[in-house]
Amino acid sequence: MHAANETYRDGTTEFEGYLAFDGAANVRRPAVLVFHQWSGCSAFEREKAEWLAGLGYVALAVDMYGTGRRGSNPDENGALMTPLVQDRAMLRARAAAALRHMRSLPMVDGDRVAAIGFCFGGLCVLDVARAGMEGVRGVVSLHGLLGAPDPAKLDRPKAMRARVLALHGWNDPMARPDAVLAFAREMHDHGADWQLHAFGGCGHAFTNPAAQDAKSGMQFNPLADARSFAMTKDFLAEVFGPAWATKVTSCPWPG
Repeated sequence: MHAANETYRDGTTEFEGYLAFDGAANVRRPAVLVFHQWSGCSAFEREKAEWLAGLGYVALAVDMYGTGRRGSNPDENGALMTPLVQDRAMLRARAAAALRHMRSLPMVDGDRVAAIGFCFGGLCVLDVARAGMEGVRGVVSLHGLLGAPDPAKLDRPKAMRARVLALHGWNDPMARPDAVLAFAREMHDHGADWQLHAFGGCGHAFTNPAAQDAKSGMQFNPLADARSFAMTKDFLAEVFGPAWATKVTSCPWPG
């Protein structure tokens, strides 16, 4: 397996992601972008990229902040994430830069791309779908932020082309039931092929073993973790088509 840091640019800004794929397979294959949680591209996302590479995909753990810009505590994380949450045009531009780089790689089938994202990354993949980005067939938001951008500030297609899977902890304090219902109405109104699965008794960050703050609603849940990644695996096989489904049946989720 090839697995190494990968730099790309959006204008004058350099980003450092992490690219993983089966270097022995001499064939163009589907690709998956992995969008990070609020601290930035980390070992967590790199592990997921390697898992996806084991399924036969090319995976790029995306950097939304810029080379060397990572948070180490909640204050730093918030300072990095908030400008992008508030400026969804900038968020969209940075996501599009990662997608362009991925589609330009010689081992990638540029018409078969998906994206998965965690927490803040869940918001990123939903905005990728909202923007109708070229080549993206499906997105998976795992305990993601769900709020739509201001429609007056960003153009978007009336119908969403990418399929959407949202995996949500019902007790998530960052996406409460009213936000979930608003998301459902948005998906319906834009004609999306969408699914939402809510895990009862789960809060935010249920896939992350480092999340151990139940009082704040941040809690790893092993059962929801396993279920959500089984659903992610099946969803990717569906959106990429039956020719790839046989490649994703025997590789377990890492960790």
